[in-house]
Amino acid sequence: MSTATPLLEVRDLTVRFPQHWVVAVDCVSFDIAAGEMVALVGRTGSGKSATALALIGLSSTGAVTDGATRIRLDGQELTALDAESLRALRGNRIAMIFQDPAAALNPSMTVRAQVAETALVHGESAAAALRGADTMLARVGLDADLGHAYPHELSGGQCQRVMIAMALVLRPALIIADEPTSSLDVITQAQVLDLLRDLRRETGAALLLITHDLGVVATTCSRVLVMHEGQIVEDTPVAHLFSAPAHRVSAALIRAVPRLTGAR
Repeated sequence: MSTATPLLEVRDLTVRFPQHWVVAVDCVSFDIAAGEMVALVGRTGSGKSATALALIGLSSTGAVTDGATRIRLDGQELTALDAESLRALRGNRIAMIFQDPAAALNPSMTVRAQVAETALVHGESAAAALRGADTMLARVGLDADLGHAYPHELSGGQCQRVMIAMALVLRPALIIADEPTSSLDVITQAQVLDLLRDLRRETGAALLLITHDLGVVATTCSRVLVMHEGQIVEDTPVAHLFSAPAHRVSAALIRAVPRLTGAR
């Protein structure tokens, strides 16, 4: 775990799906410090997204969080909050960039209106919300004219930039990015990751990056959590993961990375 003062403290996070007799997340504990960029990696089905959704109170239908779970953001216990208090927290203190922007964006609203809506629901005036939306859309590299476009009129990379603008418009303390580049080409992927790094430095936000791509982890994150069958099996600095993985699952993930040279 991080040795710095934690912004996010997770203790014994357990998520169950009783109707399927499945434990998706099993007694997971970790910390994230303010400004830290941490990767959460593991194969499909290991519990990464279930962990992220549980942190912000958006677990899938039927999911049950264990009573022993403790989640603290800046010392505030999130598991004790009611639904209304959690809604006030989401987008304001903690925000999520979802995996599929085409599915997450509202097709009937312009992207400018969608970014502004995040500020509106947290009490800003319409004029201030629109100014903030314009500023953030420009910061993520979208021209003013594109703010009046609808999601279907934008490319995948542009839609992902809109999602980043929505997540950052209120400068949250913690950003959770769930596979934010999985549907993008390599060049756009690099641009989006550079943008996330720059904005994180500017805002001082911590970032939890969920990804399958160890190349992304190597170039963007300082620490990595390796997940397997609902548990964190390794919590280590990124350099240590690649030089001396401590768990067989970590070593298997590294071996699975395609290489241009060596044995096939």
